[in-house]
Amino acid sequence: QVQLVESGGGLVQAGGSLRLSCAASGSIFRWLAMSWFRQAPGKEREFVAAITWGINNIRYVDSVKGRFTISRDNAKSTVYLQMNSLKDEDTAVYYCAAGAARTSVVGTDYGYWGKGTLVTVSS
Repeated sequence: QVQLVESGGGLVQAGGSLRLSCAASGSIFRWLAMSWFRQAPGKEREFVAAITWGINNIRYVDSVKGRFTISRDNAKSTVYLQMNSLKDEDTAVYYCAAGAARTSVVGTDYGYWGKGTLVTVSS
């Protein structure tokens, strides 16, 4: 069983930065692909970024390429999302997910989810 807890969300001005963290419990963490999804008000959940356990495969949605960086520390069982040059459209609840065998963009491929952390970008 894997439990995921996100942190690091908050209110930031456009152009600013935030770093989200997702702490995982459960010994199988290091075998799992990890990802970040987000859901903006009134919109469907959207894939943001994913990383394999061996950090040899990373994927981003086009809208965040060059601005967001996903990383993981297997020793700490934690995955991070560094978000720079934030825009209004990045406002959303960000969810950490785990369990896919690869860097899937499909939410149903992930068996474990956190409760989310809210990121609000003000202009």
